Amino acid sequence: MLLSPLALTAVIGFLAVLTPQDVPFSRLLPAAPALAASVWSVRATLALGVICLLPVVGYAMVVSDMTTLYTAGAIGAVTLAAVYASHLRLQRERTLAQVRAVADATQEVLLRPVPDRVRNLEIATLYLAAAPQARVGGDFYAAADTPHGLRLVLGDVRGKGLRAVGVSAAILGSFYEAAYESTDLSQLAHRLDTTLTRYNIAVPAEDTPERFATVVIVEFPPTGAHVSVLSCGHPPPLLIRDGATLAIEPAAPSPPVNLAALIGCEYHVDRIPFTRGDLLLLYTDGVTETRDADGDFFPLTTWTAHTAADSPSALLRTLHQALVRHSDGHLDDDIACVAILNAPRHQGP
Repeated sequence: MLLSPLALTAVIGFLAVLTPQDVPFSRLLPAAPALAASVWSVRATLALGVICLLPVVGYAMVVSDMTTLYTAGAIGAVTLAAVYASHLRLQRERTLAQVRAVADATQEVLLRPVPDRVRNLEIATLYLAAAPQARVGGDFYAAADTPHGLRLVLGDVRGKGLRAVGVSAAILGSFYEAAYESTDLSQLAHRLDTTLTRYNIAVPAEDTPERFATVVIVEFPPTGAHVSVLSCGHPPPLLIRDGATLAIEPAAPSPPVNLAALIGCEYHVDRIPFTRGDLLLLYTDGVTETRDADGDFFPLTTWTAHTAADSPSALLRTLHQALVRHSDGHLDDDIACVAILNAPRHQGP
């Protein structure tokens, strides 16, 4: 790709030398600096234009051919335009690089790295933002290894764009504090709800009444073979055990974050066994609402039941590939997943 302008110049020059004068291939030379503007620097584009221009000018002066002089003028004009176009392209690339750097920094602040292992738990994450060139969106996850055990939250903010990112930031900031202070998951969910309510008051907008998030919070105690799950209007986690998949539906519904005052603030925590070899998959609705060409949703529960993976990272990597295939490469929603495997380290004799 980088050598294509040079190759084009060589081909046109070669044809211009070998063909008769009544077949003026030299008139195609302006295409070379025009192509260079899309891939080369300003100086390199200008240098190529000069390389194309000088032989044509020299030939026109020797044979006193006005038509060739017109070709030289065209090369010069296109070269100047190409130099300017190259300058604009480089400016846009620098701006895009700065935007990406800011997006990367934002992702590092909001989506802090989740450890690969905490005690007997092996953990992997997957995050895909729907917006082109974005690094963060309205989906989020976080983990905190607290005295109460490992606590994880995964959620989905209503809407997309910068407003959704602001809500995500408010919830995550609250989680990183409340996860250590709350004695149970119900209290933690209440803290998240209070934080988002205050955020909506401090940052009012036209859609303030509709700002809410569905979340699922899980807790793995330091000891014991169980996991506590609190689902606030979120899609049910999947428990994969011995090749079978079980959706962890809540025994009683809990309100999404910021809707507790509207529909009640009763939070219900479910406690389920989580033994060696069990894998828990948390996900946002961007996974299950991925459609194929016929409009059919991605069958996550069925897919997990027929997919073998020896680690959480392998499962999420395979899931990503399956979603891309199912959507034919058109993933148009934020996606966040966290997979947790109960995999105690091998103890020597």
